[in-house]
Amino acid sequence: MAQQNEIFGIQYSEIQDLLVKVGTNIILAIVIVVAGFWISNLVTSAIRKVLNKSNTDEGLVTFMSSFTSLVLKVMVVVSAISQLGVEMTSFVALLGAAGLAIGMAFSGTLSNFAGGIMILVLKPFKVNDKIMALGERGIVKEIQIFNTYLHTEDQKVVILPNGPLANGNITNFTRQPLRRVDCYFNLELNSDMEFIKSIVHTVLSDEKRIDPEQKPFIGIESVHAGCILLVVRVWTKTEQHGEVFYSLNESIFNRLKEKGIHLSETPATLPTVK
Repeated sequence: MAQQNEIFGIQYSEIQDLLVKVGTNIILAIVIVVAGFWISNLVTSAIRKVLNKSNTDEGLVTFMSSFTSLVLKVMVVVSAISQLGVEMTSFVALLGAAGLAIGMAFSGTLSNFAGGIMILVLKPFKVNDKIMALGERGIVKEIQIFNTYLHTEDQKVVILPNGPLANGNITNFTRQPLRRVDCYFNLELNSDMEFIKSIVHTVLSDEKRIDPEQKPFIGIESVHAGCILLVVRVWTKTEQHGEVFYSLNESIFNRLKEKGIHLSETPATLPTVK
């Protein structure tokens, strides 16, 4: 009978106790993970609400929310591993031994984390700014711990890594309250410039979105074989730049056409940097 109550010299009762203990630890570990992730989401949501109510910069809100969520979930996972009976001293020693390899493997990720902090501290842009960086152009919607999310004009979502973004060239289109509008027109060489300027001035006087304190400029940008490149420069509020640009182009074109002034069919090369 004694042999029937043993397996490889281990008593059935001991096996049952071990299975109960292991099963209990596994169940508790699962409960810790499920409950811990749920609580971490609640805490993250609460932090986001508190920061929003305190009028904190939206970039800092998204950064702190994602950072808090990551830290809490790492703590939950560590607690679950401890519940399974893994000695944390051994676990920490294992992480330390693998630290160099992990650091090299995730050097880009760590760089992105540092870049996110630099962006929040130096503030080259903030949420809802329109920027151009890393060859992409769009409106900043989120600044997270590793990436920044842009929404383009055609509603594409562009994800930029914070490391290269913080160290690269950034053009911020919305940082200043006013922005210049440049409109170009190809005119024939025999065009009456004084008459054309008077027409353009009339159009500009009708456009109420132009800043009245900034004097408009109308002049010849360059002269090419077969045409004159006329430039019209005005200033408007940054958020109205696109509207004023397209409205002025259409209004000036229509008014010149009404006055019998024809644009040149010879294309001129527009300036690349203005």
